[in-house]
Amino acid sequence: MSTTPFTAAHRFHVKSLYRRLLKNSLDWTIRRDIWRQQALEIRSEFERNRNVTDPRAIADLLARGEAQLEATLHPDPYIPPSFPGGSKWERNLPPPIEPPVDYRHTH
Repeated sequence: MSTTPFTAAHRFHVKSLYRRLLKNSLDWTIRRDIWRQQALEIRSEFERNRNVTDPRAIADLLARGEAQLEATLHPDPYIPPSFPGGSKWERNLPPPIEPPVDYRHTH
């Protein structure tokens, strides 16, 4: 059984950075065929640094990735219509299941 020097929190941080970079590039590029090439470039950058084991080098790579993301954040990111903040969020809510209460007739 091999042991890895990286924790689950480290993996979560790397995956989160990867997903945020992909989503941000999709915010800038609407056409999926163009975005796909950008996604492959982002993936290759992560793959290129996959075998880095020095903690200081990893911290530097993560800091550069976060700085790159911060520098390229879209000012008006895409929000799917049915998600919170989207144009259809809570529009046409279904009616309540329970019958309305008639307070005039009490038992």
